[in-house]
Amino acid sequence: MTEVDFHFNVPDKLIYACRFLRKAIHRGVPVVVTAPTDVLKQLDVLLWTFSVHEFVPHALATDEAHVKSASPVLLCESATEASHRQALLNLGDPVPIGFEQFERVIEIVSEVDMSDRQSARQRWKYYASIDLKLTRHDIATKKATQ
Repeated sequence: MTEVDFHFNVPDKLIYACRFLRKAIHRGVPVVVTAPTDVLKQLDVLLWTFSVHEFVPHALATDEAHVKSASPVLLCESATEASHRQALLNLGDPVPIGFEQFERVIEIVSEVDMSDRQSARQRWKYYASIDLKLTRHDIATKKATQ
C-alpha cells in the first residue's frame, strides 16, 4: 500500500525538491517528479545549477528512452509516464493520477503560499479518506531545533 509523506513549511519548494532528490539518489532510490510543465522546466534548470559541486542526474519524459532508463530522476507531467514505481514527488496541485502504483508519495508544501497550502490540505484529506498511511514532516520545526 502507498505511503504518503507531507513536508510542510518549506521556504522554497524547488530548492527543497533538489535537495530531496539529491538525497534520494545517494540512497539509490529512483524518483518520479510530477508537476505542471512550467515547474518542471524550472526544476530541470535548478537540478543543473543548485549546487556548484554536484549534479542531480535526471531526464524529462520527452527525452529519448535510453536517457530516461539511465536516469534515477524522471520529470513528467503525469505519473503514468514513468517506468519505475518506487517514489513519486508531487509538485503539482492535484493528487497525481496513478499515484497508487508507487510505494511512496512525497508532497512538498510551501511555508508562505496560501493557495499551495490549501491544495495540500485537499490532497491530505483525499489520501486520508482512502485510508493511506500519512506522515507529517514539519520543516519549520526541524530548522528551529538545528
